[in-house]
This record gives sequence, structure tokens and C-alpha cells, in this order.
Amino acid sequence: MMAEETEIRTYEPPEEFARQANVDDASVYDEAEKDYEGFWEKRAKELHWFKEWDQVLNWDPPEAEWFVGGKLNVAYNCLDYQVEQGRGDKTAILWESDEPGEGKAYTYSELTAEVKKFANVLKGLGVGKGDPVAIYMPMIPELPIAMLACARIGAPHSVVFGAFSGDSLRDRINDCEAKVLVTADGGPRGGKTAYHKKNADEALKDTPSIDSVVVAKRVGEDVPMTEGRDHWWEDLAAEAEDECPAEEMDSEDILFILYSSGSTGKPKGIVHTTGGYLTQVKATTRWVLDVKDDDVYWCQADIGWVTGHSYLVYGPLSNGATTVQFEGTPSYPGPDRHWDLIERHGVTIYYSAPTVIRAFMKQGTEPLEGHDLSSLRLLGTVGEPINPRAWEWFHNNVGKGNCPVVDTWWQTETGAIMIAPLPGLTKTKPGSATRPFPGISVDIYDEEDNPIEGAGKGNLVITRPWPSMLRTIYKDPERYRKTYWERLGDKYFVEDGAERDEDGYYTITGRIDDVMNVSGHRIGTMEVESALVGHESVAEAAVIGRNDEDKGQAIVAYVILEGDREGDEELIKELNNQVRKSIGPHARPEEIIFTPDLPKTRSGKIMRRVLRGVAEGQEDLGDTSTLADPSVVDDLKAARQ
Repeated sequence: MMAEETEIRTYEPPEEFARQANVDDASVYDEAEKDYEGFWEKRAKELHWFKEWDQVLNWDPPEAEWFVGGKLNVAYNCLDYQVEQGRGDKTAILWESDEPGEGKAYTYSELTAEVKKFANVLKGLGVGKGDPVAIYMPMIPELPIAMLACARIGAPHSVVFGAFSGDSLRDRINDCEAKVLVTADGGPRGGKTAYHKKNADEALKDTPSIDSVVVAKRVGEDVPMTEGRDHWWEDLAAEAEDECPAEEMDSEDILFILYSSGSTGKPKGIVHTTGGYLTQVKATTRWVLDVKDDDVYWCQADIGWVTGHSYLVYGPLSNGATTVQFEGTPSYPGPDRHWDLIERHGVTIYYSAPTVIRAFMKQGTEPLEGHDLSSLRLLGTVGEPINPRAWEWFHNNVGKGNCPVVDTWWQTETGAIMIAPLPGLTKTKPGSATRPFPGISVDIYDEEDNPIEGAGKGNLVITRPWPSMLRTIYKDPERYRKTYWERLGDKYFVEDGAERDEDGYYTITGRIDDVMNVSGHRIGTMEVESALVGHESVAEAAVIGRNDEDKGQAIVAYVILEGDREGDEELIKELNNQVRKSIGPHARPEEIIFTPDLPKTRSGKIMRRVLRGVAEGQEDLGDTSTLADPSVVDDLKAARQ
């Protein structure tokens, strides 16, 4: 009964918040619907352009160009332009280290100076406009500095999540053919140390495109440095010139490549360009997250993921905001670390992930009770759908019932927020991302690809282009076309399920493809399967995501062994290490089940629905008559007991 009440309860924007909200007039939805190109053109005009565009949108499905012929620079918009607006002495990045109270603040003027210097470092290493740069770092200030330096000189950056293995780093470097790798000796996290240079050296054994490696000092331990190739960041920066003009970039020039898990084993290099991306990221930061000049804004995502790109770096800085960058974890040195940080820095906007919120719920409210969180005025969630119970807990215990909660839906591919409340206008419902952002058009289609009228449940579809959309998969336009556009032609097939209610509100129901969402990280089933089959004892593997209260989904692997090898604890350990080495610790299976066979149809296709049902302990697994050998189901159930 309680769950049902939670589902239907609604919340109006608090009156005081609504009075001061950046958007307080609901006519923006109608205005954007009547002329969505005109709507986005107005948003683009809020940026600094060296040259304005000749055409707002050129749409030749699936190829889109936004603000055609316009010239701008993302780093100039995030730095120089903010200084010109009088924000030179304002804090741009507030960095807090792994240890409480330790950190550093950079004003907009100081950050601009650091970025110019490092841009000259990259130029000195032979990096020019269009040359990809790989970045593999802990959450230290040098990471956004390196990104902005790349943007300044027109070099696309490819940030690789700092917990990825050397193998994963190697594959990403080789795919984008980066000339330079920017890394660090290591980084503390949660009281432990990760050794980035050690992993990088593993990757660099087979990365022919890399000419130079720049290493930032963070942990201060000796690391091997290859003469002629490896350079300390501080040594190069000390010799670099102070001034570096910003390249005038075409609106459609590449800003970054970010690798995202796909349903095949090979990660996809998602390409985002310059003008359209920054237009939508800036607008959504201002409208959905309601960022104002006096806010201390904290998006607690790692910059290795798209949320960190869009809403820790580019969105807040292009709005002249103070953005918090946190190196540590929510539980170190104690379970109140986030609340301590919010209290000490007077954080006003807190943008987090459902996985983190559910972890806080398990701890109860005691860690919150010793801290004054009254500075908070807005809460946000990102990365995966949030269940109503976690939404309510967040709203009641962290926001004390006074802060709107903006549940945001978007993807690496979309670049920016697509469905979310406007917090000064939108009545919110726990668990629902509510309405599409103005200028965004989505719909729900049934399995036969027909639009569903009114309330209903089906596949989420984006029905027209949007400024921050991915432009291609790097060096693989055919995969781009097949993955996203082959099914519907001129409409983007999201591969997320969704439900629309009678108010037109959207609730995301989860992935419909072979990508798992584990603690907000997208991990392809094929990636994990490939890693497992790489072990000499494994003949075949099938991986699924099981519903998990804490992580959203947990990885379960079904493994068929070669020969006479027995499945035991030692082998489980070996297989976990295999996945850790191939992908990273975040992709390790929660459970490994050894089985003599897998449930397959007569055509040889694995029925993952059955595997998921077994992993979740369901008695009724639906129709299994199409299986080549229905008795496999009993074997699977027995193997799990």
C-alpha cells in the first residue's frame, strides 16, 4: 500500500523557489514546440561566437549539423568570456581532495592562466587542431585543465575513466589514435591508492600512435619514466608560455570522443562537436539545475563519464558558476563525508546518482543528523532511473522537504539532459523524469514501431534532432547508422523502455538492449562475456544484469567450463581478476554460476530472459517451449542453489 501511495504523490515547486527560478513561465514549452529551431537559436545566442551561423540546422538523416558556419571556442566560453563578464576573481573550481578539508580553489582568472599554459605544453609536444589527446587521470584539477586546454587548441580529448584497466585504456587510445597521453602517477580514493601510471605503462606497450606522455604528480611516489617519451607536467608547465590564443572552431568541429559500452564487445567512440553541444549543455545547466551566480554547485560524477564532462566541467563553467570537484568517495573517512562537504562549502545544488542515494538510505539518517544542510536549495539525480522510495528519501531527508528534486534522463549519446523537470514550474512525481526539455521531442513506440497514443508503455524514441546529439561513432559511421537509425530512419531509437502517464510524464523503465546499468555505469554484456571467455578454462559465458536494490543492476555471469576443470572459489577469483584486468573493477560479476549448458533457442540464440529470471529467483520463467533443450532451466536452478 505504501509503495502505491509513493507512486502517485506529487510535489509542487516550493513558492519561494519558484519566485526566483531561472525559468518561471510555462509558455517556454509552447514557444519551443511552435519553432524548435528558433528556440535553440535563442539559446545559442547566449554563448560567445567569433562568427555567427548561416543556418540553424541542416538535417539529412541521420546526419545533423547545428549552427552551420558558426565559429566559437568552448574553452573561451568557459574561461576568457567569464573573465570579461567580471568573474575573474570568482571561484571557478573548488577542488576537495580525498582527505577532508584538503583542497584548492581556482578563480576564473587562475584557471584561465593554467589552461593557457597547458595548451602551450600540448602544442610543444606537437599537438595541433584535430589531433586526439587521451586523458587518464584521477579526479584532480589537472583533469579539467587538460580538457579545457585541448578545447582551446582544437584537439579532441578522449577521457578514459581512471578505474579502467590498462587493456581498456590501450583499446581506446588505439581506436582514436591519440598522439599524447595525459596521466598521473596515481591518485588516492577512499583512503587507498590507484596507480594510473602503472596501468598506463601496461597500455603503452602496444599504442603506436602515442608520441608523448605527460604525468601529473599527485601521490608523489616514484614511477618509471621512459626517457624521451614521458614528461612531468610541472616541468613542462614551468617552461610554457603564458599566452595561448583560442582557436576559432567550426560549430561542427569535434570537441571530444567518449567511449561508451555497446551491445557488442567493442566500445563505441561517441563523437560530440562544439556549438550544438555547448548550447544545450549551457541551457540545461541553467534551466534544469537552476544555476545562479551565487551558487556553490556540486555534480558528484566522475569526469571519466559524460555527466562529469557536461555537468561538472562544461555546463557550470559556461554559466560562470562555482563547480565542486571531489576526489574521494561517499564513505571515506566516514559515512557522512558528503554531508560534511556540503556543510563546509555551503553547497546549494547537489546532483547525485540513485546508486549513491540508495547507499545512504541503507546507512539510515544518523550520518545526516550531525550536519547543517540548510544551504541546499535544489537536488538532482542522474545516471539511471530512480525508484520512488529513494526519491522520497532524498527529498525528505537531504532536502528536508524544501528542495525540488530534478530527476534527469539523458545518455552519453544525447550529450545533455533530454527529459527533466524545470524546477520552478514542474509538478514532480517520485520516480518520473517528467517532461521533455523545451525544444526536445520524444515519443513512445510499440514493438511494431507504431507511436502509442496517450498513456502507455513501450520503447522511448527521440523524434527530431537536438543540438547536443552525437554526430557519429568515431571512424565507424556505418555502426552509427545501424545502431541508432536503422530501425526508424529519421528517428533516434533510444534502446530504453519508458512509460508515459495521463499527464504526459515519462518514467524510464530501463534498458531494452544488452547493456547493463551498474551503479550508473553502462557496461555491455558482450564486453564482460569476452573477458570471461579470455580465460583458458572458459568455453562459453552469458552475462545478464539482475535487479539490485543498491546498484540498480548487478552483473551475473553464467559460465560453461572447458574439459574437466571444476568450478570453485579459486576459479571465481581468477575469473573476477580476468574481468578486472580486461575492463576494470567496476565490471566484476556479483555472482558467477557454473553451468553445463545455456538456455538457447533452436536457432542458437541465448534466452537472456530465462537467465535473468533464474538469477532473480523467479519461479515462473514464462514460455520456455522455444528452447532447444527445456531441461537446461532445471540445471540452471540447481546450479544456483
